[in-house]
Amino acid sequence: MRTDNLILLKTVSSHYQLELSFFTHLHDLGLIEIEVMEQSPYIHENQMHNLERMIRMHHDLEVNPEGIDVVFNLLQKIEHLKKDLMAAQNRLRLYEN
Repeated sequence: MRTDNLILLKTVSSHYQLELSFFTHLHDLGLIEIEVMEQSPYIHENQMHNLERMIRMHHDLEVNPEGIDVVFNLLQKIEHLKKDLMAAQNRLRLYEN
């Protein structure tokens, strides 16, 4: 199998000085996807932005994985509400003109 666009989780773990269990916990909560190839866990590079946000929350704010899950769920809801508001505003503009 090809590992293009995949980052070895052990590398991420050592770079951010976190235990692999932290990433496994995030995976168990459904926050990240871990791919196992040749008995090594990998993460796709397109997940790194959100993963880095989670790591900053954990390091800087001392938020545990369950708290990170709550925060990310709330952020997703906010984004959904923003899109709904934008759509409603666009429809309203049609009637105003």
